Amino acid sequence: MSFYDDKTILVTGGAGGIGIETARVFLEAGARVRLADMSADALERALAALGGGERLHTQLNNLADHAACVRALEDGGMPYAVVHLAGLSLPDLDDLEDLSRFDATMAANVRNGYQLGRLFHERCGAGAALPARLVYAASLAYRRGGLDRIAYSAAKGAIAGMVRAMTRRFAPIVHVNAVAPGIILTPMTTALIGDRGDKLMNEIPIRRFAQPREVATVIEFLCGPASSYVNGQIINVDGGTVHS
Repeated sequence: MSFYDDKTILVTGGAGGIGIETARVFLEAGARVRLADMSADALERALAALGGGERLHTQLNNLADHAACVRALEDGGMPYAVVHLAGLSLPDLDDLEDLSRFDATMAANVRNGYQLGRLFHERCGAGAALPARLVYAASLAYRRGGLDRIAYSAAKGAIAGMVRAMTRRFAPIVHVNAVAPGIILTPMTTALIGDRGDKLMNEIPIRRFAQPREVATVIEFLCGPASSYVNGQIINVDGGTVHS
C-alpha cells in the first residue's frame, strides 16, 4: 500500500505547467488529485495531458473569496495536502496612479493564499496520524528581484514571510513549506524568456533551465513521510542561481 493511497491532494493553479506535473507525480504515487484552476479550457487540457482516470478531478475556481476557498477545500472531501500554485505575474505599469496590476498581483499571490491556508488549518483535525501539509509557491524573484515585476517580487516575498508565520501558528496540525523555483520551462516562462535565453542560462551555475517535474518532485517530498521534520522552509529549486 502506498503512503498516498487514502489521501487527496488539492493543487491550485493546477492547469499550469508545474501544476500538471505536480498532479502527475502525486498520481504516480497513488494519491487522489483535485486540480483547481480559474480557466475551464486549461483544466480540459490538463485533464487530457494527464489521461484522466478516477483518481483525478478538476474544479473551476478562482479562489477569489471566502466561499470559493471553502469550496476548493470541501468539494470532494478535505484534502490531506494543499499545494497552492495559483498566482499572477504581470509587468509593472508605468502609470503610478494606476495600481490595478499591483492589487491584482497581491490578491492572486498573497490574499487568496492567506485565506486558503487559514481555512485549511481551521478545518484540519488535530488527531491525524501525520500532520497535514501546506505547500506554497514562492519564487527566485523574491530573493533577486524582478526588473519589471516589483509587485510580483514583493508578493513572493510576502509568501515567504507568510510561510514562516504560519509554521509557528499552525504547528503541530499542519506543516507549512514553500518551493522557490528559478526559471522553469513552461509555456508562460518560455514566452517571457524570448531571445534572452543564453544570457539567463549563463546566470545559472548548472547551465540549464528546469523542467516542471523537477519542482513537482520537491513538492511531493514536502508532502511525504520523508519530510516529517521539515517545516517552515523555503526550498530553492533554481540550479544554484540564488547563490551565484
